[in-house]
Amino acid sequence: MTRKLTLEDLERSKTKKENKPEEQDLTDLYDLIIPPGTPSYIIYDLVEEFDLEPVERKINVKIVDTDERELIALRGTLEVVQAAEKFLHEELQAWIES
Repeated sequence: MTRKLTLEDLERSKTKKENKPEEQDLTDLYDLIIPPGTPSYIIYDLVEEFDLEPVERKINVKIVDTDERELIALRGTLEVVQAAEKFLHEELQAWIES
């Protein structure tokens, strides 16, 4: 049986030496929302390669009706998040085509 990826798994795999930013320290940080259904290996690669911090975000998702869901987001500076977004798009495209 496949194991479900959780935020705790990502946080455990990510050993950061610095403290997590406080609410007032988030001004220069951006979130990359991970689409539901993204393969876990891609998320792990994003966290490790781009040194992003995994966080949970409650976001309204409209599938049939609008539901509020907890999604994984990866937080970092604008340049790093933009590079990670490009990587995510390329990896999802390769995954779809395989």
